Amino acid sequence: MACDTALLVVDAQESFRHRPYFREEGVPAYIARQQALVDGAKAAGMPVVQIFHLDDTGPFAETSGLVRPLEPLRIAPDAVFRKRRHSALVGTGLDVWLTRNGIRRVIVSGIRTEQCCETTARHASDLGYEVDYVGEATLTFPMTDAAGREWSAADIRARTELVLAGRFARIVTVEEALAGRQGGAAA
Repeated sequence: MACDTALLVVDAQESFRHRPYFREEGVPAYIARQQALVDGAKAAGMPVVQIFHLDDTGPFAETSGLVRPLEPLRIAPDAVFRKRRHSALVGTGLDVWLTRNGIRRVIVSGIRTEQCCETTARHASDLGYEVDYVGEATLTFPMTDAAGREWSAADIRARTELVLAGRFARIVTVEEALAGRQGGAAA
């Protein structure tokens, strides 16, 4: 793997288990794909960057003890950043770290698919990074819109991939992300 690529693991933290919308049913599949991506990146010598979301109170507060990797995910990050905004690139120093380390391509994964992962992917693209978005290594939860329609996690993932593909990111599987520029949708 080229040394110009970094894996971003966005907000994969225990804090989510303590939110009212959290549902366990998607977690095992997510953990399996996220772990495969983390392990593959490490094996390829690719830096793994862990990002945690923080709030002043509640389960996302540092004092909660929940700002730690979502169990049973195992990550030995090369760098850790803490954020207070949706994009991992706002106010964290991540962009400076990426630049200093010669990173031109980021692989986006983590929690929530349509929120911090999508926002980070869009922001990274706007900053000029090549972006691979690994939807199968993201997790989200059903949401109900203003008209009362419940959108499943699968619906939300499909919508997110649709709006990112060809505009902000290349939509890829874990294996395609680890293989580099082959396969997937063109950005």
